[in-house]
Amino acid sequence: MESESSRRMGNACIPLKRIAYFLCLFSVVLLTEGKKPAKPKCPAVCTCSKDNALCENARSIPRTVPPDVISLLFTSNSFDVISDDAFIGLPHLEYLFIENNNIKSISRHTFRGLKSLIHLSLANNNLQTLPKDIFKGLDSLTNVDLRGNAFNCDCKLKWLVEWLGHTNATVEDIYCEGPPEYKKRKINSLSPKDFDCIITEFAKSQDLPYQSLSIDTFSYLNDEYVVIAQPFTGKCIFLEWDHVEKTFRNYDNITGTSTVVCKPIVIDTQLYVIVAQLFGGSHIYKRDGFANKFIKIQDIEVLKIRKPNDIETFKIEDNWYFVVADSSKAGFTTIYKWNGNGFYSHQSLHAWYRDTDVEYLEIARPPLALRTPHLILSSSSQRPVIYQWSKATQLFTNQTDIPNMEDVYAVKHFSVKGDVYICLTRFIGDSKVMKWGGSSFQDIQRMPSRGSMVFQPLQINNYQYAILGSDYSFTQVYNWDAEKAKFVKFQELNVQAPRSFTHVSINKRNFLFASSFKGNTQIYKHVIVDLSA
Repeated sequence: MESESSRRMGNACIPLKRIAYFLCLFSVVLLTEGKKPAKPKCPAVCTCSKDNALCENARSIPRTVPPDVISLLFTSNSFDVISDDAFIGLPHLEYLFIENNNIKSISRHTFRGLKSLIHLSLANNNLQTLPKDIFKGLDSLTNVDLRGNAFNCDCKLKWLVEWLGHTNATVEDIYCEGPPEYKKRKINSLSPKDFDCIITEFAKSQDLPYQSLSIDTFSYLNDEYVVIAQPFTGKCIFLEWDHVEKTFRNYDNITGTSTVVCKPIVIDTQLYVIVAQLFGGSHIYKRDGFANKFIKIQDIEVLKIRKPNDIETFKIEDNWYFVVADSSKAGFTTIYKWNGNGFYSHQSLHAWYRDTDVEYLEIARPPLALRTPHLILSSSSQRPVIYQWSKATQLFTNQTDIPNMEDVYAVKHFSVKGDVYICLTRFIGDSKVMKWGGSSFQDIQRMPSRGSMVFQPLQINNYQYAILGSDYSFTQVYNWDAEKAKFVKFQELNVQAPRSFTHVSINKRNFLFASSFKGNTQIYKHVIVDLSA
């Protein structure tokens, strides 16, 4: 039998076993609780309750705000920049007030992840702009307060005006602090049309290692080509677009002597090239599709064309013509007409005047409302002379000259909203822009020019430019200001002794070819930049 002492000892062990069991169980509970992540504590710069947090005198946005917070207020803090994902990990946040601080910059993705956000206030800071799409993803947003900031209403803020126009959120009235023309204007009342954010420029694209005089572009068999007259090598160089390398490359050439103009003309899908030379006579070439080369088909009469300086091609009714401006003392500026087999002399305009340029244009004279063909001849010995086409005689007749414009080297025309203008180039003195007034050209604008031999207007898409070259300084590019109805300075180009500027359009790309009598021929790409993007 079990002794009494043994039985008592066994009963005494029962409480000890229970205590050991509870101690063991408590240890397990402690271990289990220890594995659970601790809830973030309230940052030292903040005061937190169950649902709210108030942060003051912070140097940056704290990263340990309790995740269950619903309302968060930052005020009187010293940080001035808020970076991306500053409030990540706060999925329940509905009210965010960042007020009365010195915030100067907020990143585009500052508020990323705040899908529950209802009310956002950035009032009374030092913000001048906001990054585009900063409110993207805030689908629950119903109230935005941006008051008390010094917003600069430029192209960088155009997106905000667009957003204000379609958002369903209530936005308190905010005002522009700049630029001067928008100062104190209500941003909520602005329209995207109030912002002119599209700018253009001519960016250097390619250098061609040779001098040049005239440059022309033409379409032939569904392709675009460029032909360049090289005076020193005596060649007409033809270029085509390389669709792989995205550059211009050599296509073919016509070899001659002291070539000054290579003028292409396409008649009934057949390409002809009029090659004007200072020596060795001038000629007409035809593109032979079977032989895949240029073949000379005609000489231009030497007795009339002694020193060609410019060629213009034009079509009146169904007839093709070209006119050669001759700058020699004994030459004749002469019009040639296509007769189905070749070009033959049609009319000599005048002799002994040393013409330097000829321009074909169509203008209307009262009482006629329809425009009729005209030619303007520029000469070193007289003012520019205007000739008008006579339908009865099929000839040009001398009408008048342009008064007070001596020493004009060239005249080129352009149109804006149906009005006809001309750019007159002078080597010494002021070059001019003039407008056709129905019976004469009237002064619109003067450009100081020194050593200028080209003042070329050209249109690229909806942009009207005029480029004034100079042998002694930078080339000036002007852009047409529709409100002022005149040209304004736009850009400078460094071209040595420029002689022509030509717009070439290929595959929705626009290029400016600049010929140079003393340096390389240059190609610029017309670039369009959206400042609001």
